[in-house]
Amino acid sequence: MVADLSQIVKAYDVRGVVPDQWDESLAGLFGAAFAEVTGAAAIVVGHDMRPSSPGLSRAFARGAADRGADVTEIGLCSTDQLYYASGALDLPGAMFTASHNPAQYNGIKLCRAGAAPVGQDTGLAQIRELVERWLESGAPEPVDRPGTLSSRETLEDYAAHLRSLVDLTSIRPLKVVVDAGNGMGGHTVPSVFAGLPLTLVPMYFELDGTFPNHEANPLDPANLVDLQKRVPAEGADLGIAFDGDADRCFVVDENGDPVSPSAITALVAARELARHGGKGTIIHNLITSRTVPEVVKENGGTPVRTRVGHSFIKAEMARTGAIFGGEHSAHYYFKDFWNADTGMLAALHVLAALGGQDGPLSSLVAQYDRYAGSGEINSTVADQADRLAAIRSAYEGRAGVTLDDLDGLTVAAADWWFNVRPSNTEPLLRLNAEAKDEATMAKIRDEALAIIRA
Repeated sequence: MVADLSQIVKAYDVRGVVPDQWDESLAGLFGAAFAEVTGAAAIVVGHDMRPSSPGLSRAFARGAADRGADVTEIGLCSTDQLYYASGALDLPGAMFTASHNPAQYNGIKLCRAGAAPVGQDTGLAQIRELVERWLESGAPEPVDRPGTLSSRETLEDYAAHLRSLVDLTSIRPLKVVVDAGNGMGGHTVPSVFAGLPLTLVPMYFELDGTFPNHEANPLDPANLVDLQKRVPAEGADLGIAFDGDADRCFVVDENGDPVSPSAITALVAARELARHGGKGTIIHNLITSRTVPEVVKENGGTPVRTRVGHSFIKAEMARTGAIFGGEHSAHYYFKDFWNADTGMLAALHVLAALGGQDGPLSSLVAQYDRYAGSGEINSTVADQADRLAAIRSAYEGRAGVTLDDLDGLTVAAADWWFNVRPSNTEPLLRLNAEAKDEATMAKIRDEALAIIRA
């Protein structure tokens, strides 16, 4: 096929529509290039439940084997299960998934041995260059001694590893509704929750990459509605929703109200600091709530603020030796999980925290949810730089207001802040605002939006 790789090779992964933008022949070239760039003697490959995933995954495996790499195929898995395999086997890995994207999409998340991320600056640009060269000149001939393809089951080992990191043996019995969105949570949750004092109410556990019930993207409030209704109807203690590849988890309380991912970040940070003797670095990106650094300091830890994006979080985790990192997009990163993100481990922490005391989840998380937030608001603009300059001009020099450029523009005062970031792929500016109360937040949000949309 004639492929425009600029359309499918993103900052951190490969993603596009199948077969319009990429297909199995291209997946084979990506496999060959991955083996070449990593120089690995062996790799591990897994895939999600999308109809195109098994074929793409196998083509990639064959491409890598043609370059001499022995390939371990772990079959159906969540993204964090692939990270587990990469870490436990100490092998570079490839996960075939398009996460929360609609059914016609697929993609590849790549990592080096030990689940170390592969992005534009850490190998993805080189992989793209090789594939583009081979698209013009033809794929290279297989090496004299091609690698082997073998299968391996990792689900039970993955589940046991997660349970070893959070003690749930003495919690009170809990009833939990889990919405897997027909994604990989339906594959991993039964194994991870096995033997725990939990009554599981499954929703949409059937693996179906056409997503017949709703998109597997809990960041969109429309996709949480079914779970929000089901939790109080069941008299459950909480609800958990996973995205398509089950690497992110979203939580709703006993009333069906969503719990902010920043509150989950703060809760897990406090638990991880307690587990490490009240010491350690916690990474948070700059659009998480101010609650997060406050809680980290209150619990003896050191908060470190980063740009938005998992490559920045993972880089800071490695640089600082951080024990935990969280993003407001519901990605949670753990030192004990090779600095990789796992929504399942965050979910286990929430269950352990809730089950370790007698109150409802709404009361437990209230201490970690101290401010009013706007959520992310996207605005289409003709000129991103011009609008950012207009915001800078409006706030620069105001008494008690500071500006910083770590990621986009952050404007902050004693009792409020907002951040405006340009999208890398669309003509959008993304606004996040937070304040001490709803009225102040609304005022600051609307003031910023008026400048952005002028």
